[in-house]
Amino acid sequence: MNDSTPSIRVILADDHAVVRAGIRQFLEKADDIEVVAEAGDGETAIGYIEKFTPDVAVLDIQMPKISGIEVTRWIRSNKRDIGVLVLTAFDDDPYVMAVLQAGANGYVLKTASPLEILQAVRDVHAGNSAMDPVIMQKMLAQISRKHDEKPIDELTDRELEVLTLVAQGFTNKAIGIQLRISDRTVQGHLAHIFSKLHADSRTKAVTRAISLGWISPEIGNMEQK
Repeated sequence: MNDSTPSIRVILADDHAVVRAGIRQFLEKADDIEVVAEAGDGETAIGYIEKFTPDVAVLDIQMPKISGIEVTRWIRSNKRDIGVLVLTAFDDDPYVMAVLQAGANGYVLKTASPLEILQAVRDVHAGNSAMDPVIMQKMLAQISRKHDEKPIDELTDRELEVLTLVAQGFTNKAIGIQLRISDRTVQGHLAHIFSKLHADSRTKAVTRAISLGWISPEIGNMEQK
């Protein structure tokens, strides 16, 4: 066992205490890693990052109060010299793109082995990227699709309002009530949205808008619940 001070100081943020305990256990078995704090939500994670100035933040995506994506954006907007490793069960394309666009250095699934996660922490600390093979395949597929996709026109403010309400699970009638417009007008907006996004369903339109960064993944997830 190395008696010197661990060189990689980690903050671990996950809203499941049992998951945190398991991850912490194998992280701290490594001689070169020390978990300096645990957080059960994004807001607490930001507070601990300010207090402990860790080398690496290991974040889940979906957490109470503030998501891992928003914590990552906060880290980058405040120019903190911290490696960000997202460790999550979510491998959906919109989450992958949102995490990477937010500025994370690594994206690893919780199905990864302890050794793979340890190496990911080390890679991120060294300034390298750490991508789960599944995530890497998705990134390559996304790049490939972009070459084949038709140009996408931007939505108007009203169309974006309509699509955001669609993502939250509202029916056409409910959207009309919310925006004080008729059902027929809502249908017209949706027709334009589908045409612009080259989508043939509400779900595909929402998913495409999330991947483009027009709608938050957290909002889009409401439709699936």
